[in-house]
Amino acid sequence: MGSKKNKLKQMISPPTSSPPPPQSTDDAELMDDLLAQLDSRDQSVQKESAVVLEDMKLDQVVAQEERSGKSDSKSRFKARQAKKVAALAAQQSPVDEEADARLEREAKDEEKAINRICDDLGLDIYEISPDGHCLFAAIADQLTLLSLLPAAQSHYATVRHAAANYMLAHPDDFMPFLPSVTGEDGAGAGDGGLMRPDEYAHYCGTIRDTGVWGGEPEILALSRAFNVPIHVVQGAQPPVVVHDPSGEPKMDNLKEQKAVRISYHRRMYGLGEHYNSLRPRTGLHKITSPLKHMLS
Repeated sequence: MGSKKNKLKQMISPPTSSPPPPQSTDDAELMDDLLAQLDSRDQSVQKESAVVLEDMKLDQVVAQEERSGKSDSKSRFKARQAKKVAALAAQQSPVDEEADARLEREAKDEEKAINRICDDLGLDIYEISPDGHCLFAAIADQLTLLSLLPAAQSHYATVRHAAANYMLAHPDDFMPFLPSVTGEDGAGAGDGGLMRPDEYAHYCGTIRDTGVWGGEPEILALSRAFNVPIHVVQGAQPPVVVHDPSGEPKMDNLKEQKAVRISYHRRMYGLGEHYNSLRPRTGLHKITSPLKHMLS
């Protein structure tokens, strides 16, 4: 038992330091993360970051520095990034009412599907801030509910460290499935267009230190790092995706299992993919439509 606790402490690095303050109080950190995403190959990520940065009124920050007479390299860099933000925002497609209506319908359908599954399982959605850290913040909330993470460390940064450290310690479990950052035919890509060891180390570093989005590899890593199943409720099929540390997902008694439960939203939020935490519903809850027939 002691060795397991020691391993868990190593995954949560650094175990004794206080977590950074909430993202809402550190706009500079968020801005750095969003600026980094402007160089993403994913155009949707670029545009989403540009819109958020515009909302943060980056141009006002630059104007302030210009009025103060600063001409150092940092100020010039911010000015260039501000121009990039404006250019990317301008690239957004013109209003398409038909497409917007379709997306709105899809969002409502997704919301109904997720709420229906939550009703079946006796869960309520606990909203997580859509800031790029949502997966890790949602899992941090769940780990604290399960007493697998101390309340003082219930923060996305703690969970990011745990995911990155586990992935770095088990490269053979993840690297063969991750595409090279340069693309399948890009210069320096590994066999089959997969990541090289140096790319993989860099990838793990971005998971640990930046606001890059997390996904399936990180969910699997966290399931194994904390030795707990992670159930992802979604508005698609299957309605519940189970990540089990043993590698053998158990689909029976989903409501009774001790597990991390989060929801995955593709359409519900304007910033794109998002994760929320699913907390147990208080009071008695009667299951009216079991999930068994949906999972068969």
